[in-house]
Amino acid sequence: MLAWGQVMPRKAKPSALLAITWKRSGIGRLPAQRLILRGLGFRRLQQTVVRPDTPQVRGLIRKVSHLVEIRDV
Repeated sequence: MLAWGQVMPRKAKPSALLAITWKRSGIGRLPAQRLILRGLGFRRLQQTVVRPDTPQVRGLIRKVSHLVEIRDV
């Protein structure tokens, strides 16, 4: 039995992964967009990073969708 205010733990489900490839340069883009690219883990153009498919990552991708290419892993 849970005490008042405790939350029932969720069962861990296998999370999907996203492979994100940086396709277009960040030169001339807003500073916030360049920071988002760094926050996703990119260091150079044409690099691919693998990130979990979470709402937070999806939000970052949405901000720079014109610069990256996404595919499921």
